[in-house]
Amino acid sequence: MEVLEKLDRRQIETLTAVRKGQNEVRGASLNFIADALGIRAPSALGRLTTLERLHLVTRYRGKTRLSAQGEACLLEYRRHHRVAESLFQHLGLSVDATHAAALEVDLAFSHRTIDRLCEAEGHPKECPHGEPIAPCSTRAGTEAS
Repeated sequence: MEVLEKLDRRQIETLTAVRKGQNEVRGASLNFIADALGIRAPSALGRLTTLERLHLVTRYRGKTRLSAQGEACLLEYRRHHRVAESLFQHLGLSVDATHAAALEVDLAFSHRTIDRLCEAEGHPKECPHGEPIAPCSTRAGTEAS
């Protein structure tokens, strides 16, 4: 099972907060992450500990960064979400409604299903909000067999 398929919404939100708080020089502080999530620092630390065990983040001297696996996981999540948004737009939902609808299902779809939905939608280049959608993975051809 892929790592993304094991994560819940709170973990995705935590990865996103880490991504927003880090830069090329240093990682995100615990206080930044807690503030971004609207929770207290001990709760944020608990979430980070779980993500560290999954090898999605690394912590050093009080700062947290996404690992290469964490970056890849967040990129794949964004792809899932944006493909779902495109599907809902195709079904006639407004641009604003596509985001809410995609949040309901984006973590439920497997990589294989997302690749098939992307293919069925004609491989959209961007979501309804103008954000780019990464191309289908190369593993789709091997899984679909």
